[in-house]
Amino acid sequence: MVERRGKSSQQLYEEYAYVLDFLPYGKPGARPGYRTNPVVQLVGESYFTLLEANVRRGVTLSVHDRVYVGKNVRKEITYILGRIGYDELTANAKAELTNVIERIVLNNEERFVEFFNTARAITPRMHALELIPGIGKKYMWHIIDEREREPFKSFEDLQRRANMPNPARLLTKRIIEELMGKDKYRLFTRPS
Repeated sequence: MVERRGKSSQQLYEEYAYVLDFLPYGKPGARPGYRTNPVVQLVGESYFTLLEANVRRGVTLSVHDRVYVGKNVRKEITYILGRIGYDELTANAKAELTNVIERIVLNNEERFVEFFNTARAITPRMHALELIPGIGKKYMWHIIDEREREPFKSFEDLQRRANMPNPARLLTKRIIEELMGKDKYRLFTRPS
């Protein structure tokens, strides 16, 4: 999913999201009595969408909890307040973001190994693999050569055969860079 900022695309919705921060008394700085429902900040499992949502009264959520945020009846979430940007995350949410995203990447290893097996050039001078932090031309060509011999089967296989550091951590760094808006190319997140 390589997209440039500003390019229109179809609506993509998250089905599940992970809790980054739970605010039992609502957002700090809100007017007294205004939206005092519990609020949660989340990161989506499929497109890494940053969301804010109201939590049902009586429900307490913990960081790293996986909750349903799709279109059907939700058990923990009453409604989605909307998408938020990286800068709107609380300090706690920002502190947990790396761990939660790495967990999502590890839980969806097959999807991300497939990225390494199928990534293509984005422009005549840039390959999608080069957008991953720590992967330059040398690693890129080594990965391409290895995947042509045989597709990668796991992160461990990728690490061993391509002699690269922890792929899940490298992908996590890239996803966070995309959420922070540091690059015009989107490999894993949807445009804001």
